[in-house]
Parts: sequence; structure tokens; C-alpha cells
Amino acid sequence: MSTPSHHTPSDPPELPATGSASAQIPPEAFVEMAETAQFKELQRRFRTFAFPMTAAFLIWYFAYVLMSVYARDFMSTPLPGMQYFNLGHGLGLLQFVTTFAITWLYLRQARRRLDPIAQQIREQLEGGAR
Repeated sequence: MSTPSHHTPSDPPELPATGSASAQIPPEAFVEMAETAQFKELQRRFRTFAFPMTAAFLIWYFAYVLMSVYARDFMSTPLPGMQYFNLGHGLGLLQFVTTFAITWLYLRQARRRLDPIAQQIREQLEGGAR
């Protein structure tokens, strides 16, 4: 019966068998790739989605918080047919709905517009490392 090998803090971590090519890519290759039109397009596509969506959500979130503090009468307006559920509750639940919707939109955006370029960049970097 063999004894298990133990990893000590001084041992370097083992790289997985797949995807370990990134350990062989020289740092200069990453710097060079960051200057290419392809990488700049990836950044542009990410930023044109992420920044406006983040701004819109933060405005929506802080508007909700401010209304909760300064517009109590408005927020406590009962919703039709619901005795114990008011506008503030409804808008609070919409915060969760909005979060899930933004996540779904980002995943769709990434799958369609970001991942193909990112995959090409990765293949170029890993291909150059071999």
C-alpha cells in the first residue's frame, strides 16, 4: 500500500492537464495582445454593455432607496386588491427581478458578442506558446 503524497506550502501548485498552456505563454505576449485591434474590440464590446447597464441599475437602486426614505407616502400606497402589499414592496421585489434580468442579458451578450472574440484571442495566445 502506498502512502499518499502531501502538498506542503513550499511546493509549487500543480497545473491541471488541460488549459495549462497559459503557464507557458510569455508575459510579453499578453502585453502585445492588449495592443491589438481584436483585444480593443473585445474591451469596447464589454464596456458598451457593462458601463451603461451598471449606471442604469445603480440609478434604479438609489432611486428606490431614496424613495423609501423621502417618499414614504408614495411607497406605502397599497396596490389594488392587496391589503398588505404596497408599492414599496412591489418595487423592492422588482430590484431582484432587475438583478436576474441583467444577469441573463449579460450572459446572452457574452455568449454572442464576447466569447467568440475571447476564444480567438485565447487560441492565438496558446498557439504562440507551443
